[in-house]
Amino acid sequence: MALDSKIPNGPIADKWTNYKDHINLVNPANKRNLDIIVVGTGLAGGSAAATLAELGYNVKAFCFQDSPRRAHSIAAQGGINAAKNYKGDGDSIYRLFYDTVKGGDYRAREANVYRLAEVSGNIIDQCVAQGVPLAREYGGLLDNRSFGGTLVSRTFYAQGQTGQQLLLGAYSAMNRQIGRGKIKMYNRHEMLDIVIVNGKARGIIARNLITGEIERHSAHAVVVGSGGYGNVFFLSTNAMGSNATAAWKIHKKGAFFANPCYTQIHPTCIPVSGDHQSKLTLMSESLRNDGRIWVPKKLEDAQAIREGKKKATDLSEDERDYFLERRYPAFGNLVPRDVASRAAKERCDAGFGVNKTGEAVYLDFAAAIKRYGTEDAYVKGLDDKDAALVTKLGAAIVKSKYGNLFQMYYKIVDEDPYTTPMMIYPAVHYTMGGTWVDYNLMTTIPGCFSIGESNFSDHGANRLGASALMQGLADGYFVLPYTIGDYLAPDIKMGEISTDLPEFIEAEKAVKDQIEKFINNNGKHSVDYFHKKLGKIMWNKVGMARNAKGLTEAIEEIAALREEFYKDVKVPGSANEFNQELEKATRVADFLELGELFAKDALHRNESCGGHFREEYQTEEGEALRDDENFAYVAAWEYKGKPSDAVLHKEPLNYENIKLVQRSYK
Repeated sequence: MALDSKIPNGPIADKWTNYKDHINLVNPANKRNLDIIVVGTGLAGGSAAATLAELGYNVKAFCFQDSPRRAHSIAAQGGINAAKNYKGDGDSIYRLFYDTVKGGDYRAREANVYRLAEVSGNIIDQCVAQGVPLAREYGGLLDNRSFGGTLVSRTFYAQGQTGQQLLLGAYSAMNRQIGRGKIKMYNRHEMLDIVIVNGKARGIIARNLITGEIERHSAHAVVVGSGGYGNVFFLSTNAMGSNATAAWKIHKKGAFFANPCYTQIHPTCIPVSGDHQSKLTLMSESLRNDGRIWVPKKLEDAQAIREGKKKATDLSEDERDYFLERRYPAFGNLVPRDVASRAAKERCDAGFGVNKTGEAVYLDFAAAIKRYGTEDAYVKGLDDKDAALVTKLGAAIVKSKYGNLFQMYYKIVDEDPYTTPMMIYPAVHYTMGGTWVDYNLMTTIPGCFSIGESNFSDHGANRLGASALMQGLADGYFVLPYTIGDYLAPDIKMGEISTDLPEFIEAEKAVKDQIEKFINNNGKHSVDYFHKKLGKIMWNKVGMARNAKGLTEAIEEIAALREEFYKDVKVPGSANEFNQELEKATRVADFLELGELFAKDALHRNESCGGHFREEYQTEEGEALRDDENFAYVAAWEYKGKPSDAVLHKEPLNYENIKLVQRSYK
């Protein structure tokens, strides 16, 4: 089938406004006759469920957690972007649009990105109205800070817990609709298949994770907002329960999967300490506003630090290599995440790593503490030459900005980041790829929509910091509520959809068959055994740097591992009970397919761009080398029975408003 992105005609600044003016609407009396299923209740799903219910639709919301408050959106710490130019430093809708496309290394869809920038300001107004406690300056105005890949301050924040506070805002809006009976909440339920009737998405099959009961749920449209697939690497900054099942199930029923190889490695994570770990911990990118990243200039100093013979504080300024500031003077420590991650890996690979494994660099706040303390002492008329006083005042200011992050680091590492530099290293964090959607956020399955991190549309090959929260809330609050009405308008007289249709019976049987197969398999190895093996293949051969040889090997190894998994996995317990091993088995089964498609996508894309770095395609300076002539397109894969048989469809990216240039942060 041909991909139709349904991008409106006309100037980019007018597309969304003109589009909204001419799409079909559903009047309030008819909305109460229409049912919508929303899978996932993070920022995207939660805001969508609340807004759709507020409009009058009947919403059924599903989450596998015990409460929407536990969605992984709470882990987003640093902030949310919006083009309001509160700092008066030259920001604008176009500037945010430009930075996002450039930050994604010119692999995002222009029209979607401009719309995202256009509605970003509305998100802040919405959240303030909800009572979200965004940080404010002394005079009471909302404060901003900078994030990587930009030259302006446009990131709104709530100390180091922005995602949690924004999620509580969406959750309160959901609760209001739950109380009105417009949202029916299904906690501890997991979507295990989508039901398609006469070519349209008409419901899902879900498992009650407490009782094990398999349930049929019908609706006039299905919205998937279930997040990304970073846990295909096993170790990532994602919550352990984050998975790709909902997105992968719709892919297997006809939704194309786009750009799976575009996966972001975040530069500021607490380094791996051993094989005992089940996940990694993110240190917010906001720390790069004030933290300076460095390694020792001399190999012998790095070796001494690794052996415990020296400490970071023993090295003078002249003995430190602030390598991001040296390589990228225009942006310094605030280069985009893919650039910062590769630079840190390069220094560690060269032998300059500073922890026992040799895979860590320093993030140092001494300069910021001194700068803030000196200024505060001067303002208060105190002695700004008193080093102890300056340090005390500066540490208090840093604590007001990042206190919960510093506390979290201290509890995990048992080192005080106020007096000793943090140690950080890149880790899998966010997935820019996902289900392909058109301008309406609808997949290639009519009536099935995908929002937030589960779709591919807004970030290209690399997501700028503080843009995930922006996209999730833009999709849920301000885009989907318009576009879904255009799709539902012809269905207003359809009435309730029966779950006794043959398509529901068939989908339920397929789910039960897979579950019974796992329960009765009697293999020798746990689910985690296979997940860890998959993660090592992915990290070693499909991770921060990839090459054709490694990718080819990864495809073969993942296919073999998948075969071994089905033969030899052991799932204890029964199907009709709370069984987390069974939950993991169904999810890892999907990761074992997605991982192969991931590697296949990376192998076919013979260029480097953003988070996709092929060792064969780099500049003399070691930067990503794009091939705009041959690869300026979205790679959308159609499922054909197994990942090796997936068929590639291309959506050309026609940049009419931004000239394609080699990305530079120098």
